[in-house]
Amino acid sequence: MEYDVVVVGAGPAGCMTAKTCAERGLSVLLLEKDAEIGAPKRCAEGISMRGFERAGLEYNRRYIAQEIDGAVLWSPSGKSVVMQSEESRGYVLERKVFEKYLARDAIMAGAKVMMKASAVGLLKRDGEVGGVVVESMGEQEEVKAKIVIGADGVESKIGRMAGIKTLNVLKDYISGFQYEMAGVSNLDMRKIHLWFGNNIAPKGYLWVFPKGDEISNVGIGIPGTENEKKRAREYLDEFISEHPEFFANASPIEVNSGGVPVSGYIKESFVSDGLMLVGDAAQMVNPIHGGGMSTNLYAAQICGRVAAEAIGEGDTSKERLMQYEREWRETDGKRMEKLLKLRYFLENLSDEDFEYFADVLSGEDINNMQKGKTKFLLKMLVKKPKLLLYAKRFLSG
Repeated sequence: MEYDVVVVGAGPAGCMTAKTCAERGLSVLLLEKDAEIGAPKRCAEGISMRGFERAGLEYNRRYIAQEIDGAVLWSPSGKSVVMQSEESRGYVLERKVFEKYLARDAIMAGAKVMMKASAVGLLKRDGEVGGVVVESMGEQEEVKAKIVIGADGVESKIGRMAGIKTLNVLKDYISGFQYEMAGVSNLDMRKIHLWFGNNIAPKGYLWVFPKGDEISNVGIGIPGTENEKKRAREYLDEFISEHPEFFANASPIEVNSGGVPVSGYIKESFVSDGLMLVGDAAQMVNPIHGGGMSTNLYAAQICGRVAAEAIGEGDTSKERLMQYEREWRETDGKRMEKLLKLRYFLENLSDEDFEYFADVLSGEDINNMQKGKTKFLLKMLVKKPKLLLYAKRFLSG
């Protein structure tokens, strides 16, 4: 078989990349190693309205489980700060349905899909990647391609086979554990809820993402280094048992777990001759909350467009494909750098500091904080100069 582009991995990034390439007249093969697109999920399933609209997606009740109009941030003692603005609006999706629709869109644009098909090797052509070896249903075959795009998640075999350094130090990975639960109560189900505290989720956070119909994603993410003290599931179970006001009548209907990279993106290049990485494979994940759908979908659109342009010009060299990387680094990449600084800042806070934040910060302050703006620091430092040490670290990264 021979295609212009082979995309490995049919998650959001892979499906959007395949669709973007196919819409530009390329022949595209999309490979998915699992038996079902969308499962298993390792995600709280939230996406901002800005990210949803930027990806050109249409509102569809079949995969939008709940509309969100803000967020509530909880301190260790239970104080809350409400964020409610245009920028905090979004959706909690049903990923198992959403990703199938993304795959459908790619197919309708002209892409072909192979299920239970793993890329187990790369083909080379004059020193460039020229395709993949596919293993499917116990058989192997070679598939030639002008460009191979790795969208195969945080474990990206494509990146490693191409010689791209895709592993981070342990502290840059989050250990995540999540229940999908029925019966969560006494929370505003139009908002996502985030709890912070070193006894709740050390150097991480715990969440409730409502999905409507009395169902919510209830999960936790903590760095792998903290996992040596207590497993993520143990922190989550302890929190649930200590908060009967929310969970007394709740029980899980699904369990998910896995690792999430929180370094912002691969610091070295995620492009090679005839090959590009996109989405979680390039570690394009928000360093604060571990979410990646919005930036994954945006990166996929750039990736697909640049692939089509490069093939049209007959130049699939690393130098030509670097246009994709440069565009992403100048847009979402810059935002990720700011968020990585904020992550380091937050990881050094005590429970006392979290309580102070809950007392003096408004929802607008928190919104500016996650954008990487620094004015909110002045407000804190006037009343609590000891945070200067943390502020310096935030500003310097």
